[in-house]
Formats: sequence, C-alpha cells, structure tokens
Amino acid sequence: MSVARVTEISATSPTSFDDAVAKGIERASKTLRNVKGAWIKEMNATVENGKISGYKVNMVITFILDDT
Repeated sequence: MSVARVTEISATSPTSFDDAVAKGIERASKTLRNVKGAWIKEMNATVENGKISGYKVNMVITFILDDT
C-alpha cells in the first residue's frame, strides 16, 4: 500500500502556461521524491501595455511517501 501527500506551489514563466507548469514540476522534483502528478488549480496572465508579459500557475503536486 502506498500513501500520497500533496503540496501546493506557484510557478511563473515569461513564455507560456505550459512552460510554467514544466518549471514548477521540475523544481518540485528537486526537493520532493516520487512526484506522480500535478493538478493545475489556477492560471493567470500578467499584462503590460496591452500584451501578456508573464504566465503564472498555481498547482497541487502529488508525491508518494517513502515506506520505512
């Protein structure tokens, strides 16, 4: 039997929502072991001078706890 835990993070990118998600998962994987999934809760764009200047995602990362 495995037990999972979730943690919420935010990630940003100047390029796209997909890039923000990828950067967030990549960073979370450096600290958390056994990352198995992500649920994207919110997506927001920053606008400057009528153009999108940044992308932000809030996501929940799911990871499996180690058995001891």
